[in-house]
Amino acid sequence: MPAFSTEVPHALGRDEAIEKLKGFLAQVKEQYATQLGDVDGGWNANVLSFSFTTYGIKIDGSLTAEEDKIKLDGNLPYSAMIFKGKISDSIRVALEKALVS
Repeated sequence: MPAFSTEVPHALGRDEAIEKLKGFLAQVKEQYATQLGDVDGGWNANVLSFSFTTYGIKIDGSLTAEEDKIKLDGNLPYSAMIFKGKISDSIRVALEKALVS
């Protein structure tokens, strides 16, 4: 399965970033309710593992909170590769918003 990744820098420190992102999946599910389904995930230390479907395409991956950045690593089916940039950018923008709120 093809992968995608991005990083979102922050100056919060790891623990504060995690606190701000604890409700991230719920926020994304609410904001994109008409586009997402089967949203699932959970934290293990500083890593949020997640999965969801969008327009019938399953996407999964992880967010890793570090002292100065959030690393996003995900997997896409080959059929979704044409949307790779849009998916990655949408998640990055949502992360940026979550970290400043």
